[in-house]
Amino acid sequence: MNAEAKPQRSATAPTVTRTTCAYCGVGCGVLVSRDADGTIAVKGDPDHPANYGRLCSKGTALAETLGMDDRLLTPQIHGQPADWDTALTTVAQAFQNTIRTHGPNSVAFYVSGQLLTEDYYVANKLMKGFIGSANIDTNSRLCMASSVAGHRRAFGTDTVPGQYEDLESADLIVLTGSNLAWCHPVLFQRIVAAKAENPNMKVVVIDPRRTASCDLADLHLPIASGGDAALFNGLLAQIDRRNAADPNFLKHVNGADAAIAAAHESDLGLTGLSDDQLNAFYDMWIGTQKVVTVYSQGINQSSSGADKVNAILNCHLVTGRIGTPGCGPFSVTGQPNAMGGREVGGLANMLACHLDIENPDHRDAVQASWDAPAMPDAPGLKAVDMFRAVADGTIKAIWIIHTNPVVTMPEADKVRDALANCDFVAVTDITAQTDTAKLADVVLPAAAWGEKSGTVTNSDRTISRQRAMLPTPGQCRADWKILADVASKMGWGQQFGWTCEAEIFAEYARLSGVAGALGSDFDISDLSDLTPEGYDGLAPFVWPRNARKSGGRFFGDGKFHTPDGKARMLPITPRAPESRKSPKYPYRLNTGRVRDQWHTMTRTAKAPRLNQHLAEPYLEIHPQDAKDLGIKPAQLVQITSPHGRVILRALLADTVQRGDVFAPMHWTGQTASLARVDTLVAANPDPVSGQPESKASTVALAPFQPAWFGYAVCADTQMPAPDCTYWTRLRSANGWRMELAGEDMPNDWEAYARALFGLPDAQIAKVTDTARGTSRIAFHHDGRLLAALFVGPQPVAISRGHISSRVGQDQPVRVLAGRAGADQPDPGATVCACLNVGVNQIRSAIETGAALSVAALGTALGAGTSCGSCRPELAILLKKFAKEEVSA
Repeated sequence: MNAEAKPQRSATAPTVTRTTCAYCGVGCGVLVSRDADGTIAVKGDPDHPANYGRLCSKGTALAETLGMDDRLLTPQIHGQPADWDTALTTVAQAFQNTIRTHGPNSVAFYVSGQLLTEDYYVANKLMKGFIGSANIDTNSRLCMASSVAGHRRAFGTDTVPGQYEDLESADLIVLTGSNLAWCHPVLFQRIVAAKAENPNMKVVVIDPRRTASCDLADLHLPIASGGDAALFNGLLAQIDRRNAADPNFLKHVNGADAAIAAAHESDLGLTGLSDDQLNAFYDMWIGTQKVVTVYSQGINQSSSGADKVNAILNCHLVTGRIGTPGCGPFSVTGQPNAMGGREVGGLANMLACHLDIENPDHRDAVQASWDAPAMPDAPGLKAVDMFRAVADGTIKAIWIIHTNPVVTMPEADKVRDALANCDFVAVTDITAQTDTAKLADVVLPAAAWGEKSGTVTNSDRTISRQRAMLPTPGQCRADWKILADVASKMGWGQQFGWTCEAEIFAEYARLSGVAGALGSDFDISDLSDLTPEGYDGLAPFVWPRNARKSGGRFFGDGKFHTPDGKARMLPITPRAPESRKSPKYPYRLNTGRVRDQWHTMTRTAKAPRLNQHLAEPYLEIHPQDAKDLGIKPAQLVQITSPHGRVILRALLADTVQRGDVFAPMHWTGQTASLARVDTLVAANPDPVSGQPESKASTVALAPFQPAWFGYAVCADTQMPAPDCTYWTRLRSANGWRMELAGEDMPNDWEAYARALFGLPDAQIAKVTDTARGTSRIAFHHDGRLLAALFVGPQPVAISRGHISSRVGQDQPVRVLAGRAGADQPDPGATVCACLNVGVNQIRSAIETGAALSVAALGTALGAGTSCGSCRPELAILLKKFAKEEVSA
């Protein structure tokens, strides 16, 4: 593989940088080309072992997210620009004064899987080794902490046993709690390709919802919320009944008898599945030797998440289906460097290099390696408890880095209030326009993807370089440098005196050798002497990398990292979700992600085409439940829980079970008025992992009946400021698009629109229908559309995509028609975000007979030929439009 980091130039060739994607834990390699005029293009790296050139819709659109419109370019203190020295001194003194008065456990860091490993390492070293507290936790606590806990209980260490290649060599793949098609599309496409080559491969999807991943499934098990441990306990019991255990591998396992006995006692009624469904799954799993069980947030995000993980691990251990090609449990992570954070000890209950904070030998070794003055001897506060400690005043100073807990933490309103009343809050981010940054005393401007350099670790332990291809703008700095500068201000400049990230990586590799000598699996000490030049050219590699072992799988040889070298099977007693349904809160809320957005949309929402597929926060609800509640399609719904209230658009679909609802978690206070879904979620953490239960809160639903509805578009001259109960605001190709609804009827729509758009003097064209109560207003200058507002007593029926595309380009009177003319084809809502193919284009191709299969749509329009995550939707549209054509 060519791992050359430094770009090759010629008179005509663009600069090309090999780096990694900014999004999920798949860890895709990308090639970023930059022309002499600054034009940037992104494509998949065909040589990277994670993706071999594939990219999803988000990765494909990376070049569109590099704009500077909301970048923070200078430090801020209380919202005012400041120089770096003053800002760093303010942070350092706030922490020093707090520690001096209240002790080291009165401060905390809350960090993120958006950090590179070198950044993470410095943060962990500063908090644990020098401040002397373990109060550093990460937003990865919200997505994979249960997997960490399960691994450590079973294997003695947090180790992913397998490799991505196992997905292609397996004969059965089980996706449980994982909508891989939308959340890890490149891995899903690897499975699609493998299944095409091996028709005997089977896929099982275990999910309360029927998701896009079910398009590939031979069996979908619509499990009841919280029923996963019971399902896998049932599998373990069946393995025992059918004598399908591996007696040779069980020589390397402790606890099998107790685990099997507990499994036989499990109530399979918790699964909500029929005997036929259960037996079909058990027959497939037990009857197939090469099985990979892929699990993600649907398993981890639970008040019993660690037990669910261990129920899965028990089945693989008892059968010896682990650590060999095509076999094993596989945790897929949600963030680009969640794994790197686990490796450096970024969690409150771990030390760097998979060492244990409660082990005195481990503590002494790390302290000596760091030349550190103090080390905590007990775990710090995990995320939920950390913010509770902020709320009760135990933590008086907190530094939040590249994450937005006011949106993403459960009981988000309590987190907001806690930070608002905290003595000192520092935030490091690329923008000050987040819900969390707006509450900070000091905001520090960081380098963004494309500007920073370091390493990340993906879900199968592949460490890859992330390389800069853009200059750092304004006064932005690398995260490791900001942390090191604060450490220096606190008096530890010598121990934090690196000059580049390569030096940090080499120190980290040396520490891993110390850890390896203590028995840790994470040992990359072969790279301890890596030079900056070698670091620049570092090719992707799978850890470990040392004199004893280089890459590969773990545990197939029966050797584990427990004191006696044996794996541990745990007796699991399944339990229902912590929140109980009640007459007041009778519905179960499941939260998750959509295909084209990422976390709180700070990056993805900058790419207009990623905003077109699902442009508004929504609630997926079963049609019969909606009918019972008087909720109509596309109506607004008010959702309440004991912790908060949101308003979302109803999406009626039998993809959810009766009594269940689903909502995506991406929208923030900057993109919608009342769509911070985690305000509804109860903070019920797993007692072992500390991971909160984000999939099973209880809620009440009711129609929201506003006095008026609206849709608005405007140019990108300034951010519009909606003044109404319900609004959403996202970028379109030429500016902004908004959905609006209000409980109070404005007296003058023209005045309202001028205030909304900030256009006090622009010319207008207006159409008003007093009888219907509708009004359409277009603002223009020199014949070009600046903005438009469409309002009425019912949801506005217009061609939204067409209207938003005409801003800055069209005569206002034509736009007021609300639909495309014959000379302006309207592609419709985006279905394929990679190649910008709309639903109207797809419908036309189907109805004219130009494309009558998913493959034919790809040939005709390109739809589904890039990341492939839209293929399930294409299949649905084929059935829908072909059916309409027949009925017509």
